[in-house]
Amino acid sequence: MKIATWNVNSVRKRTGNLVSWLGEAQPDIVVLQEIKAQEPQFPTLEVEAAGYKCAIVGQKGFNGVAFLSRHAFDVTARALPGHVEDEPARYVEGRVHTPRGPLTVGGLYLPNGNPVGTEKFAYKLAWMERLLGHARTLLAREEMFVLCGDYNVCPTEMDVYDPKAFANDALCQPESRAAFRKLLNIGLTDAVRAFHPDGEQYTFWDYQAGAWPKGHGLRIDHLLLSPQAADRLTAVGIDKAERGKTEPSDHVPVWCELDVAA
Repeated sequence: MKIATWNVNSVRKRTGNLVSWLGEAQPDIVVLQEIKAQEPQFPTLEVEAAGYKCAIVGQKGFNGVAFLSRHAFDVTARALPGHVEDEPARYVEGRVHTPRGPLTVGGLYLPNGNPVGTEKFAYKLAWMERLLGHARTLLAREEMFVLCGDYNVCPTEMDVYDPKAFANDALCQPESRAAFRKLLNIGLTDAVRAFHPDGEQYTFWDYQAGAWPKGHGLRIDHLLLSPQAADRLTAVGIDKAERGKTEPSDHVPVWCELDVAA
């Protein structure tokens, strides 16, 4: 079972990139972030033609997430528990059945939080605390789950090309990193670091200042696995080549594979 996350940064602009990648990568489940579209604007026909069923939690012009699956699934959440009525579209969750039992995949677009010291940063930390509470609820089921998406957190100094330049950025604040560590400390596994504990594993390169050709990246897109899912983790990957294509997103797909065969 191949599970992927991708912040597409406007699905209408990247429909061709998305459909092409779906055909090449053949993921079983994909969660998208920053689709920047409401459900009627989502390229459902193109995605369905590629073999995927869709659940869209959209928003006009901003945010927005989607759940794509080659398998039948139940939508188990369209917002992170604890949300208010007018909260931005930042979370979608689906549940599929495998020969090894149910698998829940949550797709999230965590708030950026900049500038530090404002209500935006407080909102980011509060959102992360709610995510921690939901992760604990999922852990209590003792089932496979993956919480993946754009976390807008560089967990360590090696996840940012220039730690000094980002010292005042919300992505690298001690509070942001501590909140991310709490997710690991309750028993979740960072899929990429399980296979690549050291070195650069960037998932994002800004459009500004030649970040892509210079290799000035960040690792902010993550897949966190429950113990039951981590036990079946067989591969991870970052499809870096997507960043070099025409009209790319500033993020690239990140994926993991789980052995769920009977």
